[in-house]
Amino acid sequence: MKAIRFLAMGALLALAACSKQPAATDKAAATPATPAQPPIVTVNGKPISQKLYEEYAMALARRPLSELTPEDREQIKENLVRVELIAQEAEKSGLTNDVDVATRLELSRLEVLQQASAQKFMKDHTATDTEMRAEFEAQVASAPLVEYQARHIVVSSEDVAQKIISQLKAGNDFAALAKRMSADKGTAAKGGDLGWFGPRDMDPSFTNAVALLKKGEYTKTPVQTAAGFHVIQLMNTRDRTPPAYDDVKDRLAKIVVAKAFKAHSDEVLKTAKIEPPLTTLPAPAAATAAPASTPAPAPAPAPAN
Repeated sequence: MKAIRFLAMGALLALAACSKQPAATDKAAATPATPAQPPIVTVNGKPISQKLYEEYAMALARRPLSELTPEDREQIKENLVRVELIAQEAEKSGLTNDVDVATRLELSRLEVLQQASAQKFMKDHTATDTEMRAEFEAQVASAPLVEYQARHIVVSSEDVAQKIISQLKAGNDFAALAKRMSADKGTAAKGGDLGWFGPRDMDPSFTNAVALLKKGEYTKTPVQTAAGFHVIQLMNTRDRTPPAYDDVKDRLAKIVVAKAFKAHSDEVLKTAKIEPPLTTLPAPAAATAAPASTPAPAPAPAPAN
């Protein structure tokens, strides 16, 4: 609602400014508008704009047109013309009526508009220092101030992980087993050493298992994550110092504005007419029916003589 009120206020200010403008003079009226930029090429009567050409080049070459050679620019223009011709053929053949094609086009439309709306909202909203400091305090309060140093052996099978645990119980060296059996080649050469990491840097299942270990202990049951089945050994822990406020101000600003956009989308969702209602949203509170008539207060008892 705050965002809606802000936009409404902006519209009112714009109207007020317009109402105070003096009448346009003949000289001002005669000022020609900026001419539209001509298309770079026309394909079967369909103009291809310079803006489309620039965006296509950036998507294709990952660099602006100004940084490309004349040969590359011409090649990209040819590719764009080819794409336009194939698209025209697809439209003529009725492919836009195909359910799958129409669905993908609609998803693309929704994605572009959602991203544009989010970018406009974030451009129009600036996080205040008070909001950023409040977010900073919340982040610090919710982040465990501890870091772990651990090593692991990850394999694809729970049975193999259990056999590794059995070998550790028999006295085999953890680092040697990691070098020989771990599927994580990046850490296997280091004996499975993961270095220092925070509680939020790993899969929750992994972090939860590490948090239960004492220094030198290893997990007695395999820990499953998307990477496979892990055997983990805690090597050390240390206190984690929170970052300085000034070092994370830019990130805090993005978080604050992103939360504001989320709140804005929540308000839009609340006021939308959605049938049937979404089960993830709370049902609107039932209005309390007013009584047909308000009973008159009972007469006060007569005072005793």
